Amino acid sequence: MNRVILMGRLTRDPDVRYSQGENSTAIARYTLAVDRRFNRNNSDENSADFIGCVAFGRSAEFAEKYLRKGTKILVTGRIQTGSYTNKDGNKVYTTDVVVEDQEFAESKNASSQEGGYNAPIRDEAPAPAGDGFMNIPDGIDEELPFN
Repeated sequence: MNRVILMGRLTRDPDVRYSQGENSTAIARYTLAVDRRFNRNNSDENSADFIGCVAFGRSAEFAEKYLRKGTKILVTGRIQTGSYTNKDGNKVYTTDVVVEDQEFAESKNASSQEGGYNAPIRDEAPAPAGDGFMNIPDGIDEELPFN
């Protein structure tokens, strides 16, 4: 089984490009800085791994619209390796996480305090109430799966 779960912050805004052809597909590339749990030297310094991620289609469009440098996200996906020959004729090996799902790992308020992204996650999302719970709009009782 090839399954990866990562939580980290984007090191820069996603690089989004579109494939050529009749049915163009969005392709987003970004790097996550993932904190290490333990340090080898037992020092107080924090260390991180910088992991390349690539998202396709709607996931890439989501990344383009909502993700910015410093945003803390949770990514699930799979590791994919590959290789290519560069201009100098040297073979270069690559390892990327192919994103299957991505979601925010902290609230807007927490990210804005740390210099993160401040835009709304979804246009229709209700704002949280003062007690930390989300306000449920009136008139959607019929849509809830429980009473």
